[in-house]
Parts: sequence; C-alpha cells; structure tokens
Amino acid sequence: MRILVVEDDARMADVVRRALGESGYAVDVRADTRSALESFEIETYDLLILDLLLPGTPGGGMALCARVRAAGSEVPILMLTALDAPGSRVEGLDAGADDYLTKPFHLQELLARVRALLRRAPHADRPLLQVADLTLDAATRTARRGGRVIVLTAREFAVLQYLMRAPGTVVSASELIDHAWDGNYEGYSNVVQTYIRYLRRKLNVGGAPDLIRTHRGMGYSVQAP
Repeated sequence: MRILVVEDDARMADVVRRALGESGYAVDVRADTRSALESFEIETYDLLILDLLLPGTPGGGMALCARVRAAGSEVPILMLTALDAPGSRVEGLDAGADDYLTKPFHLQELLARVRALLRRAPHADRPLLQVADLTLDAATRTARRGGRVIVLTAREFAVLQYLMRAPGTVVSASELIDHAWDGNYEGYSNVVQTYIRYLRRKLNVGGAPDLIRTHRGMGYSVQAP
C-alpha cells in the first residue's frame, strides 16, 4: 500500500517514513501543500498523513484536506500535528480528516492508527486473503500455508499481499514497484524478480505447488495450481 506523508519538518518526516517503510508500506514524502497536491493528482494513494502547519498554500494542511475532500476523494486522512487544542481537533475532523494524532507520539500508536484507517478504507483489502492453501492475514500481517507459519519480511509481505488482492490477475513489475516501493526508488531493475524468488523459496517448502506464475514480458500472478 502507498502512503503520502506531508510534513515540512525533515527530521519528523524521516522518522515517519522509516517507520512506515519498515512496516512494508511504500511512502512518498512532500514538504509543502503545493507539491503534495501535485503528487496526489498524479499518483494513487491508500492513505494521506498530513501536518497542519505547512507551507505552500494558504490554510496549510487543513486547506489541503478540505481540497482533497472537495475533489470527491474518500482516501483516509490522518492529521499529525503539534496543535492539540480541542478546537484544532474539531476543525481538522470537520475539514474531512478521519483521525487526528498529536505530537509527540509513539510510533507504535501511529502504526496502529494507520492499520485501523486502512482497514476502514472504502476499498480496503479483506482482512484475510486466501489462494488455495495459502492465507495472508492483513490485520496481523502473518502468512500461513497448509497451517505452516511463513515468516516474511515487510517487503515480501507487501509484494505478496498486492498479488493476492486479485488472484489470477497479471500484475506488471512496474505496478508492483509502484505499490511496494516508494516513488524515489532507484534501485536495480530486477528487484521484483528477486523478491518473487524469495517468496517462492519460502512458499514452496516440501515440494508444495508453486502458486506464483511468471507471465513473460507481462508480470506475475498468484493462482491455485
């Protein structure tokens, strides 16, 4: 899943980006409302995390939130700000935010709120994804095959989760990069192929049938054998 973080404090933005990235989310960071709006109009995001006191346009994060809602978007929005007065909370929620977290905060609470918002999103994944004897629990972020627990890294989980959203649908490598890595990814071009190999190694223990199919020149899919 892809998250847009709009935060002008570089240190805070880096802390949030790292925490979300280590949990398997693809994260884009913008420091002002103007560039954030440009990114939102170009990319598809599953969640927005907005500071309130932002440069770029009058009204800062509050105005950005209202503009996103005025455009008809139902993307979940979490406001992350040092403004903790009740009036600020009310104003933020009335502007269209779904949740409001004040600074300072514990990263574990931030991650829990992110998971809760993604579960309640209009187009949220089903809590439990299943293909043949492989299950993926988005709530607990665990995978099992035939009752066996499969230990996945955050990135492996993100790739497998995206493939299992629509079993049998071919997903291109570039689409997987868009949703499992952030927009600044400039690593090696065969990173998806490498992670598919990692997943197969973990999923196909004991001669279990391969559920991941490679479609040459097109991408990958997950489907029952």
